[in-house]
Amino acid sequence: MEAVLALADGRVFRGRAFGAAGERVGEVVFNTSMMGYQEILTDPSYRGQIVVMTSPEIGNVGTNAADAESGAPQVEGFVVRELSAAPSNWRSTQSLHEYLAQHEIPGIAEVDTRAITRHLRSLGVLNGVIASGKVDAEALVRVAREAPGLGSHDLVLRVTCPEVYVWDDPREPQWAAAFDVQAGPSRVRCVAYDFGAKRNIFRLLHESGFDVTVVPATLPAKDALALRPGAVFLSPTDPAIRRRPRTRSRRCAVSREGCRYSESASGTRSQRWRSARKRPSSSLDIAVRITRSAICGPAASRSHRKTTAMPSRPKRSRREPN
Repeated sequence: MEAVLALADGRVFRGRAFGAAGERVGEVVFNTSMMGYQEILTDPSYRGQIVVMTSPEIGNVGTNAADAESGAPQVEGFVVRELSAAPSNWRSTQSLHEYLAQHEIPGIAEVDTRAITRHLRSLGVLNGVIASGKVDAEALVRVAREAPGLGSHDLVLRVTCPEVYVWDDPREPQWAAAFDVQAGPSRVRCVAYDFGAKRNIFRLLHESGFDVTVVPATLPAKDALALRPGAVFLSPTDPAIRRRPRTRSRRCAVSREGCRYSESASGTRSQRWRSARKRPSSSLDIAVRITRSAICGPAASRSHRKTTAMPSRPKRSRREPN
Protein backbone atom coordinates (compact mmCIF):
# COMPACT_ATOMS: atom_id res chain seq x y z
CA MET A 1 0.00 0.00 0.00
CA GLU A 2 1.23 3.49 -0.82
CA ALA A 3 1.96 6.01 1.92
CA VAL A 4 2.72 9.74 1.94
CA LEU A 5 4.61 12.02 4.29
CA ALA A 6 3.58 15.64 3.66
CA LEU A 7 5.41 18.51 5.37
CA ALA A 8 3.97 21.92 6.19
CA ASP A 9 6.37 23.68 3.79
CA GLY A 10 4.95 21.72 0.84
CA ARG A 11 7.59 18.99 0.56
CA VAL A 12 6.05 15.55 -0.09
CA PHE A 13 7.71 12.13 0.25
CA ARG A 14 6.08 8.97 -1.10
CA GLY A 15 6.80 5.43 0.02
CA ARG A 16 5.29 2.15 1.19
CA ALA A 17 2.96 1.89 4.18
CA PHE A 18 3.51 -0.41 7.14
CA GLY A 19 2.05 -0.61 10.62
CA ALA A 20 -1.51 0.70 10.93
CA ALA A 21 -3.46 2.25 8.10
CA GLY A 22 -4.76 5.77 8.60
CA GLU A 23 -3.65 9.37 9.00
CA ARG A 24 -1.66 11.03 11.79
CA VAL A 25 -0.46 14.60 12.32
CA GLY A 26 2.66 15.46 14.29
CA GLU A 27 5.89 17.39 14.50
CA VAL A 28 8.48 15.72 12.25
CA VAL A 29 11.88 15.13 13.87
CA PHE A 30 14.79 12.80 13.11
CA ASN A 31 16.88 10.41 15.20
CA THR A 32 20.37 9.24 14.24
CA SER A 33 20.57 6.18 16.52
CA MET A 34 21.68 2.97 14.85
CA MET A 35 19.90 0.74 17.38
CA GLY A 36 17.22 0.87 20.06
CA TYR A 37 14.29 1.79 17.83
CA GLN A 38 11.77 0.28 20.25
CA GLU A 39 13.11 2.44 23.08
CA ILE A 40 12.70 5.46 20.77
CA LEU A 41 9.14 4.48 19.85
CA THR A 42 8.12 4.17 23.50
CA ASP A 43 10.04 7.20 24.83
CA PRO A 44 7.46 9.67 26.26
CA SER A 45 9.61 12.59 25.06
CA TYR A 46 8.51 11.76 21.49
CA ARG A 47 4.82 12.20 22.26
CA GLY A 48 3.11 14.10 19.45
CA GLN A 49 5.99 13.64 17.00
CA ILE A 50 6.66 11.72 13.78
CA VAL A 51 10.14 10.23 14.08
CA VAL A 52 12.43 9.77 11.07
CA MET A 53 15.24 7.22 11.51
CA THR A 54 18.45 7.93 9.59
CA SER A 55 19.82 4.40 10.00
CA PRO A 56 19.19 2.65 6.66
CA GLU A 57 17.49 -0.52 7.92
CA ILE A 58 15.09 -0.76 10.86
CA GLY A 59 13.27 -3.73 12.35
CA ASN A 60 16.02 -6.36 12.27
CA VAL A 61 15.51 -7.54 15.85
CA GLY A 62 11.72 -7.20 16.04
CA THR A 63 10.12 -6.03 19.30
CA ASN A 64 9.60 -7.38 22.80
CA ALA A 65 7.92 -6.23 26.00
CA ALA A 66 11.15 -5.92 28.03
CA ASP A 67 12.66 -3.17 25.83
CA ALA A 68 9.68 -0.79 26.05
CA GLU A 69 10.30 2.45 27.99
CA SER A 70 6.57 3.00 28.58
CA GLY A 71 3.31 1.11 28.28
CA ALA A 72 2.83 1.78 24.55
CA PRO A 73 4.42 3.61 21.60
CA GLN A 74 4.34 7.39 22.07
CA VAL A 75 5.10 8.55 18.53
CA GLU A 76 2.46 9.68 16.04
CA GLY A 77 4.22 8.01 13.11
CA PHE A 78 7.44 6.24 12.13
CA VAL A 79 9.55 6.85 9.00
CA VAL A 80 12.30 4.44 7.86
CA ARG A 81 14.41 3.90 4.76
CA GLU A 82 14.06 0.12 4.66
CA LEU A 83 11.87 -2.09 6.86
CA SER A 84 13.21 -5.54 7.72
CA ALA A 85 10.60 -8.08 6.62
CA ALA A 86 12.08 -10.98 8.62
CA PRO A 87 13.27 -10.01 12.11
CA SER A 88 15.82 -12.39 13.62
CA ASN A 89 16.40 -12.29 17.38
CA TRP A 90 15.75 -14.80 20.15
CA ARG A 91 13.99 -12.14 22.27
CA SER A 92 11.62 -11.00 19.52
CA THR A 93 7.90 -11.61 20.03
CA GLN A 94 6.53 -9.39 17.24
CA SER A 95 7.80 -7.78 14.08
CA LEU A 96 7.95 -4.00 13.97
CA HIS A 97 5.08 -3.96 11.47
CA GLU A 98 2.87 -6.06 13.77
CA TYR A 99 3.83 -4.00 16.81
CA LEU A 100 2.87 -0.68 15.22
CA ALA A 101 -0.30 -2.14 13.73
CA GLN A 102 -1.37 -3.41 17.16
CA HIS A 103 -0.97 0.07 18.64
CA GLU A 104 -2.51 1.87 15.63
CA ILE A 105 0.66 3.75 14.67
CA PRO A 106 1.20 4.33 10.92
CA GLY A 107 4.60 3.98 9.32
CA ILE A 108 6.16 4.71 5.96
CA ALA A 109 9.16 2.93 4.41
CA GLU A 110 11.18 3.21 1.21
CA VAL A 111 11.65 6.96 1.44
CA ASP A 112 14.91 8.91 1.42
CA THR A 113 15.30 9.51 5.15
CA ARG A 114 18.65 11.24 4.66
CA ALA A 115 16.98 13.82 2.40
CA ILE A 116 14.27 14.39 5.01
CA THR A 117 16.96 14.82 7.67
CA ARG A 118 18.91 17.37 5.61
CA HIS A 119 15.67 19.23 4.94
CA LEU A 120 14.82 19.38 8.64
CA ARG A 121 18.35 20.42 9.55
CA SER A 122 18.08 23.37 7.18
CA LEU A 123 14.56 24.54 8.08
CA GLY A 124 14.09 23.19 11.61
CA VAL A 125 11.30 20.93 12.80
CA LEU A 126 8.09 21.06 10.79
CA ASN A 127 4.58 19.80 11.24
CA GLY A 128 3.75 16.91 8.96
CA VAL A 129 1.09 14.36 8.09
CA ILE A 130 1.66 10.67 7.47
CA ALA A 131 -1.14 8.88 5.62
CA SER A 132 -1.65 5.59 3.81
CA GLY A 133 -3.66 4.72 0.71
CA LYS A 134 -4.62 6.97 -2.17
CA VAL A 135 -4.61 10.47 -0.71
CA ASP A 136 -4.49 14.05 -1.92
CA ALA A 137 -0.97 15.27 -1.12
CA GLU A 138 -1.92 18.94 -1.40
CA ALA A 139 -4.74 18.45 1.09
CA LEU A 140 -2.32 16.80 3.51
CA VAL A 141 0.04 19.77 3.22
CA ARG A 142 -2.83 22.09 4.18
CA VAL A 143 -3.63 19.89 7.16
CA ALA A 144 0.01 20.05 8.28
CA ARG A 145 0.08 23.85 7.96
CA GLU A 146 -3.12 24.27 9.98
CA ALA A 147 -2.11 21.84 12.72
CA PRO A 148 -1.21 23.47 16.06
CA GLY A 149 2.33 23.11 17.38
CA LEU A 150 3.31 21.04 20.38
CA GLY A 151 3.43 24.16 22.52
CA SER A 152 -0.36 24.35 22.44
CA HIS A 153 -0.75 20.93 24.08
CA ASP A 154 -0.20 19.97 27.71
CA LEU A 155 1.81 16.86 26.89
CA VAL A 156 2.62 16.12 30.52
CA LEU A 157 -0.98 15.17 31.23
CA ARG A 158 -0.85 12.75 28.30
CA VAL A 159 2.28 10.90 29.42
CA THR A 160 2.11 10.92 33.22
CA CYS A 161 0.97 7.85 35.13
CA PRO A 162 -2.75 7.75 36.06
CA GLU A 163 -2.26 6.91 39.75
CA VAL A 164 0.30 6.34 42.48
CA TYR A 165 2.15 3.03 42.33
CA VAL A 166 5.25 1.37 43.79
CA TRP A 167 7.98 0.61 41.25
CA ASP A 168 8.76 -3.10 41.23
CA ASP A 169 10.04 -4.01 37.78
CA PRO A 170 13.70 -5.04 38.11
CA ARG A 171 15.99 -5.62 35.19
CA GLU A 172 16.04 -9.11 33.69
CA PRO A 173 18.76 -11.14 35.48
CA GLN A 174 20.78 -11.78 32.32
CA TRP A 175 21.03 -8.02 31.68
CA ALA A 176 21.71 -6.92 35.25
CA ALA A 177 25.00 -5.09 35.80
CA ALA A 178 26.63 -3.50 38.81
CA PHE A 179 25.86 0.21 39.15
CA ASP A 180 28.86 2.53 39.14
CA VAL A 181 28.05 3.78 42.67
CA GLN A 182 27.38 1.32 45.48
CA ALA A 183 24.32 2.23 47.53
CA GLY A 184 24.35 2.07 51.30
CA PRO A 185 22.92 -0.90 53.20
CA SER A 186 19.76 1.00 54.20
CA ARG A 187 17.28 1.85 51.46
CA VAL A 188 15.78 5.31 51.03
CA ARG A 189 12.12 5.93 50.26
CA CYS A 190 11.92 8.06 47.12
CA VAL A 191 8.85 9.76 45.68
CA ALA A 192 9.30 10.14 41.90
CA TYR A 193 7.10 12.57 40.00
CA ASP A 194 6.33 11.20 36.55
CA PHE A 195 6.32 14.02 33.99
CA GLY A 196 7.00 11.54 31.19
CA ALA A 197 9.86 9.45 32.54
CA LYS A 198 11.31 6.39 30.90
CA ARG A 199 11.12 3.16 32.87
CA ASN A 200 14.89 2.88 32.99
CA ILE A 201 15.11 5.99 35.17
CA PHE A 202 13.01 4.34 37.87
CA ARG A 203 14.94 1.11 37.37
CA LEU A 204 18.25 2.87 38.01
CA LEU A 205 16.87 4.56 41.12
CA HIS A 206 15.68 1.21 42.44
CA GLU A 207 19.01 -0.47 41.73
CA SER A 208 20.83 2.39 43.49
CA GLY A 209 19.19 1.84 46.86
CA PHE A 210 15.82 3.59 46.59
CA ASP A 211 12.34 2.24 47.25
CA VAL A 212 10.59 4.18 44.49
CA THR A 213 6.98 5.33 44.66
CA VAL A 214 5.90 6.87 41.35
CA VAL A 215 3.25 9.60 41.51
CA PRO A 216 1.36 11.45 38.75
CA ALA A 217 2.28 15.00 37.75
CA THR A 218 -0.95 16.34 39.22
CA LEU A 219 -0.33 15.07 42.76
CA PRO A 220 -0.17 18.03 45.23
CA ALA A 221 3.10 18.46 47.11
CA LYS A 222 1.42 17.96 50.48
CA ASP A 223 0.21 14.52 49.37
CA ALA A 224 3.71 13.60 48.21
CA LEU A 225 5.20 14.71 51.54
CA ALA A 226 2.54 12.69 53.37
CA LEU A 227 4.29 9.58 52.00
CA ARG A 228 7.27 10.63 54.19
CA PRO A 229 9.95 10.35 51.49
CA GLY A 230 13.66 10.54 52.15
CA ALA A 231 14.15 11.90 48.63
CA VAL A 232 12.02 13.50 45.92
CA PHE A 233 12.77 13.03 42.22
CA LEU A 234 11.34 15.18 39.42
CA SER A 235 11.56 13.52 36.04
CA PRO A 236 12.11 15.42 32.76
CA THR A 237 9.05 17.42 31.86
CA ASP A 238 7.21 18.57 28.71
CA PRO A 239 9.33 17.50 25.69
CA ALA A 240 8.37 20.71 23.85
CA ILE A 241 10.12 22.64 26.62
CA ARG A 242 13.06 20.26 26.96
CA ARG A 243 14.13 20.89 23.38
CA ARG A 244 14.64 24.59 24.20
CA PRO A 245 17.30 24.47 26.94
CA ARG A 246 18.01 28.22 26.83
CA THR A 247 14.46 29.16 27.71
CA ARG A 248 13.57 26.47 30.18
CA SER A 249 13.48 26.74 33.93
CA ARG A 250 13.48 23.61 36.04
CA ARG A 251 14.13 22.85 39.63
CA CYS A 252 14.83 19.56 41.28
CA ALA A 253 14.83 19.52 45.07
CA VAL A 254 15.75 16.61 47.28
CA SER A 255 14.26 17.14 50.70
CA ARG A 256 16.69 15.12 52.78
CA GLU A 257 19.48 17.07 54.51
CA GLY A 258 18.58 20.26 52.64
CA CYS A 259 20.35 19.30 49.41
CA ARG A 260 19.13 21.29 46.40
CA TYR A 261 20.02 21.59 42.74
CA SER A 262 18.48 24.16 40.43
CA GLU A 263 18.82 25.23 36.81
CA SER A 264 18.38 28.90 36.06
CA ALA A 265 15.92 30.28 33.50
CA SER A 266 18.73 31.83 31.47
CA GLY A 267 19.99 28.40 30.55
CA THR A 268 23.34 28.64 32.41
CA ARG A 269 23.68 25.75 34.81
CA SER A 270 24.20 26.63 38.45
CA GLN A 271 24.75 24.30 41.33
CA ARG A 272 23.65 25.26 44.81
CA TRP A 273 24.45 22.68 47.43
CA ARG A 274 23.17 23.59 50.88
CA SER A 275 23.67 21.15 53.69
CA ALA A 276 23.57 21.50 57.43
CA ARG A 277 26.80 19.50 57.70
CA LYS A 278 29.35 17.89 55.46
CA ARG A 279 28.47 14.30 54.72
CA PRO A 280 30.04 11.39 52.85
CA SER A 281 28.76 10.18 49.50
CA SER A 282 25.44 8.41 49.99
CA SER A 283 22.43 7.12 48.12
CA LEU A 284 21.08 10.67 48.24
CA ASP A 285 23.94 11.75 45.96
CA ILE A 286 22.89 9.05 43.52
CA ALA A 287 19.35 10.47 43.37
CA VAL A 288 20.72 13.93 42.66
CA ARG A 289 23.10 12.54 40.02
CA ILE A 290 20.36 10.61 38.23
CA THR A 291 18.10 13.66 38.43
CA ARG A 292 20.76 15.96 36.98
CA SER A 293 21.55 13.47 34.22
CA ALA A 294 17.87 13.22 33.28
CA ILE A 295 17.44 17.01 33.19
CA CYS A 296 20.76 18.24 31.81
CA GLY A 297 22.25 15.22 30.08
CA PRO A 298 25.15 12.90 30.95
CA ALA A 299 27.71 15.70 31.03
CA ALA A 300 26.08 17.26 34.09
CA SER A 301 26.11 13.91 35.88
CA ARG A 302 29.78 13.37 35.12
CA SER A 303 30.68 16.83 36.38
CA HIS A 304 29.56 15.85 39.89
CA ARG A 305 31.96 12.90 40.09
CA LYS A 306 35.39 13.27 41.55
CA THR A 307 37.95 13.15 38.78
CA THR A 308 41.69 12.67 38.83
CA ALA A 309 43.77 14.87 36.59
CA MET A 310 45.68 12.93 33.96
CA PRO A 311 49.41 13.67 33.73
CA SER A 312 50.31 15.83 30.79
CA ARG A 313 52.18 14.30 27.90
CA PRO A 314 55.82 15.31 27.56
CA LYS A 315 56.42 17.41 24.50
CA ARG A 316 58.24 15.69 21.72
CA SER A 317 61.49 17.27 20.69
CA ARG A 318 61.58 18.35 17.07
CA ARG A 319 64.17 16.53 15.04
CA GLU A 320 66.77 18.83 13.57
CA PRO A 321 67.50 18.34 9.87
CA ASN A 322 70.90 16.80 9.04
